[in-house]
Amino acid sequence: MLKIAQKFSDFLSSKTSIFIIIIAVITFFFPNMFIWVEGNTQTAILGIIMLTMGMTLSLKDFQILLKKPLDIGIGTFAQYFFMPLIAISFVHVFKLPKEISIGLILVGCCPGGVSSNIMSFLCKGDVAFSVGMTTVSTLLARIMTPILVYYLAKESVNVDLLGMFKSVLIVTILPVIIGITLNYIFRKNKKFPKICKIMPGLSVWV
Repeated sequence: MLKIAQKFSDFLSSKTSIFIIIIAVITFFFPNMFIWVEGNTQTAILGIIMLTMGMTLSLKDFQILLKKPLDIGIGTFAQYFFMPLIAISFVHVFKLPKEISIGLILVGCCPGGVSSNIMSFLCKGDVAFSVGMTTVSTLLARIMTPILVYYLAKESVNVDLLGMFKSVLIVTILPVIIGITLNYIFRKNKKFPKICKIMPGLSVWV
């Protein structure tokens, strides 16, 4: 059973882009199929994704990360410099209407989310670095997002600091901590590495 699950996981991981595009097309034509993905359900889904990633990490990954704060700083700077720059460039190049322009600029000025972490995970990148950058950029968003949106779009946006912190805690930090703890407790169990090999596919499916 585990071997079948691993093969299915490998298939989903290798075809992630195609799978996401198919789901996006289905959702475009049949949006009611996914309206249940909201509120606590959405939070739980994102938490499961981060849990699967946490199970592949160890404390050593984050100890290495703490020794390279400059890397996080460079990544966060790039996040709040290049993304807004690309957004405003699209607005001017395509001469977008005001409503779409503001929306695009807002997205460009927002911090990285769970999607960046799962892409790092599937591409066998530095997941600990991605999680660390997501956390730092999200905490900075209380200051950076309103300033950038006001400067680029001349519109004000309010960011709920407490709500944002709770979201980062529930969606990112706690699931990763639980995953690392499971990894630490069961790392010597022979079945645990096999279960971990199923996690990429589970992340894509979720």
